[in-house]
Amino acid sequence: MAQRNLDYRLLKDRRNEYGVSQNKLATACGLSRPYLNQIENGGVTASTKIMRKIFDQLESFNPDLPLTLLFDYVRIRFPTTDVRKIIQEILHLKFDYMLHEDYAFYSYQEQYVMGDIVVMLSHEEDKGVLLELKGRGCRQFETFLLAQKRSWYDFFEDCLKAGGVMKRLDLAINDRVGLLDIPELTKKCQQEECISLFRTFKSYRSGELLKPDEKDGMGNTLYIGSLKSEVYFCLYEKDYEQYIKLGIPLDQTETKNRFEIRLKNDRAYYAIQDLLKGRSIESTTFSIINRYLRFADKVEGKRRTNWPLNEQWGRFIGRNRKEIQLTSEPKPYTIERTLNWLGRQVAPTWKMAKELDRLNQTTYIENMVQNARLSDRHKKILEQQSMAVENLII
Repeated sequence: MAQRNLDYRLLKDRRNEYGVSQNKLATACGLSRPYLNQIENGGVTASTKIMRKIFDQLESFNPDLPLTLLFDYVRIRFPTTDVRKIIQEILHLKFDYMLHEDYAFYSYQEQYVMGDIVVMLSHEEDKGVLLELKGRGCRQFETFLLAQKRSWYDFFEDCLKAGGVMKRLDLAINDRVGLLDIPELTKKCQQEECISLFRTFKSYRSGELLKPDEKDGMGNTLYIGSLKSEVYFCLYEKDYEQYIKLGIPLDQTETKNRFEIRLKNDRAYYAIQDLLKGRSIESTTFSIINRYLRFADKVEGKRRTNWPLNEQWGRFIGRNRKEIQLTSEPKPYTIERTLNWLGRQVAPTWKMAKELDRLNQTTYIENMVQNARLSDRHKKILEQQSMAVENLII
């Protein structure tokens, strides 16, 4: 009972702090104002589900950075076969600590790897060297940028000076408070309330093949634009993705939704040029979004172009919220994925084998570990993992 009273007081205090009227919050939650008033004053006992919905909606009015912006995918081709030069002069990493592998992707022949940072090499000059940073790679590279006292802007400038050709760039907007309601935006697309230069959209729910009674909590994804084009958008429920990948409960994830702008070739190049010119990732990101789509509220008798901007969408694209800066989330490379795989696939069998050793008074498992030989690849990974960041950079 004491906890509920605390929740009610917190709700009222936070609503006043954010400058949100009872009527505005009630409307956003689909409740009546008198009912919300009773909740705030302890006159009624709302369910945990309703209280969570109210607090989620209230946080969407939080003026203090409900959104963050990240670089989430970078792929750049360099017109050279001098892979050492790219690693040392563009990434500013020590070449000798890179793990060499005699295979690669995209028809490249070999690659040099440090954690999730991948540099591929082709012996054909027209393909040259390809740098690829996926999401984890971007976060890991930010660790090195921080140690090098460089920024993403410095890095992109170095890439262009070296003749780098932009192949792909993803800009990610993390929605921490639920400004984006992806099922609602999908519904608006279906009702033609999405006014866009794109001609196509596609939506699906994770676990579509499950039975209807098993679908509660399934994640929603919305693609706007053709996946084959040089620019398209992907909106998905990030908290559900984190729940599936890492087992993090939905109410404990830092990010609820994600809006990704995926740019290829010329579109990626022009975005980088705009970023370097204005040094404002918010300006570049939302100018792209505003160019391609707008969510409106349908008004009978009016032309679609004159329909008013949807209020929730307006807050997402910049109405009454603070300016967003480029967010850096540096994370050092770890073998987390390997450990997760061991935990899921190997540990149960390993535990069973150790138990058999105990029951049979044998030492098969201990002998296997003692006799195991580490390959050169394992030794290189150990070297990368045990080395301080400062010793890996130039």
